[in-house]
Amino acid sequence: MTSSSPPEDSLIALRDLTRQFASERQWQTFHTPKNLAMALSVEAAELMEHFQWLVTGAEHELDEPARTGIRHELADVLLYLVQLADKTGVDLHAAALEKIALNAQKYPAAQVQGDARKYDRY
Repeated sequence: MTSSSPPEDSLIALRDLTRQFASERQWQTFHTPKNLAMALSVEAAELMEHFQWLVTGAEHELDEPARTGIRHELADVLLYLVQLADKTGVDLHAAALEKIALNAQKYPAAQVQGDARKYDRY
């Protein structure tokens, strides 16, 4: 593994860092599942603000301050997601793999290519 490679399980590493961060500040009381879900939603909305009123949000439409803001908001979303998963006992990696498999069943590639309709519309 090179120094630029993520740890074996980077979600667990992030979980541990967020636990330490909250503990050092005695914030565990505030980090309830409800509060974390609300914070996650707020950060997702802050992420959307960077794309509001753009035509597509493609790279050529973003200046450096927007790219920095997007990077920071994505980090906030990820960190709150990791903390919420921690508090609710969800293995994010396993949940993501499970969801990909479920979506593959809902949206068979041969049937849905080039069509963005919801699965119940086919």
